Amino acid sequence: MPSIHSQNNRIYSVSELNQETKNLLSIHFSSIQIEGEISNLSAPVSGHIYFSLKDNKAQIRCAMFKSQKQSLNFTPKNGQQVIISAQVSLYEARGDYQLIASTMKEAGEGDLQIAFETLKNKLKNEGAFEPHLKQILPAIPSSIGVITSPTGAAIQDILSVLKRRFPATSVTIYPTTVQGTLAKNEICSALKVANNLKQVDVIILARGGGSIEDLWAFNEECVARAIINSDIPIISGIGHDTDFTISDFVADLHAPTPSVAAERAVPNKANWSTHFQIIKGRLERCITHQLLISQQSLYWTKKRLQQRHPRQKLQDYAQTLDDSAQKLLNILQTKIKYQQRLLNNQQHALKQQNPSVKIAHYKEQQLYLATHLKRAMQHKLEKVQQQHIYLVQRLQSISPLATLERGYAIVSQENSSTIINSSQKVSINDTVDVRLSHGKLTCQITDITYD
Repeated sequence: MPSIHSQNNRIYSVSELNQETKNLLSIHFSSIQIEGEISNLSAPVSGHIYFSLKDNKAQIRCAMFKSQKQSLNFTPKNGQQVIISAQVSLYEARGDYQLIASTMKEAGEGDLQIAFETLKNKLKNEGAFEPHLKQILPAIPSSIGVITSPTGAAIQDILSVLKRRFPATSVTIYPTTVQGTLAKNEICSALKVANNLKQVDVIILARGGGSIEDLWAFNEECVARAIINSDIPIISGIGHDTDFTISDFVADLHAPTPSVAAERAVPNKANWSTHFQIIKGRLERCITHQLLISQQSLYWTKKRLQQRHPRQKLQDYAQTLDDSAQKLLNILQTKIKYQQRLLNNQQHALKQQNPSVKIAHYKEQQLYLATHLKRAMQHKLEKVQQQHIYLVQRLQSISPLATLERGYAIVSQENSSTIINSSQKVSINDTVDVRLSHGKLTCQITDITYD
């Protein structure tokens, strides 16, 4: 095999390097199983799905194509813990390291897992996991309570860490069983005693690792309610790094192990600084080692380019198409946002125009219309007055009063409206009323002449 130095003499193009790296990964990791939590899930119209699979330390990008996705008996969603069978690959267009998933199943299947998820969703819907409900741990606790088995390895680990990190802190142990049918009641009782006595500033709830059955006491609702109702902050340190219980979600702080729970309960700046330096060194050595392995393996993969399956190329094209569709969508969204800003600017400019000219014009028009209305009303009034005078004159001309003005009189029976228009209707000595133009006369008949 040629040495690393001889390989370094060759100048690769970016696409050549990506092709050989992809083949190297596909050969050495052709079929693996990996468990993790789904995040950044994307489901474009092509029917493929893209997502990240993560744990509490790292994550990796994944793709599952439509033909494999159709065989799923559930709908993947963000936050879901799954186990996938996949081939390690590289998306050449971006140089992204990724997994091509062929199968996927939900992690932790079974009755206990269903009960776990049911209680978890119930408490989550009640808001029991909300960050603002978590109590703040004291920076330097004077006393720490530990609820765990007095004979287990967890208590020894916790005491050892507390002594090493902050020996000035006193420790109170509330012994309980942490497995079996009696465990949940003893844990609840210990939490109640610790809260009633108020002798500690922080409580560590811990036990070693085990199966889901072994840890089930920490998935009981009564234990979760006791943690939620605790006035003293609680750190959960149950099981190993990959173990999760309901108690971890409702506790004020979750630690992956009992030892880490003890570390997080007390301060130690010097140890943290040393710990960071150790992690940095390990990471640098790991990266250097992986680069060395990759350089040695590239030589063996350059002759395998012709062995690539056509399906892989089609999958690459499918992923490239999805990327192009996303870019087009981004361009359209940018164009829409630009047009919206332009419209907003035009609306703002329109609002800035001064309407005083139109107001002056409307005022002149109003003045003109008011003057015109006044003249029309005056003309109409004069016309009505003239018509009124004319009608009054006509009325007067036909009025009986006008006849009286010419010397005539109206004669009626005394105190009656009955008009006397003939001499035959009266007798001598009758009294009659005579209406004149001005005033009235009461007369007695002394003589009658018949025509």
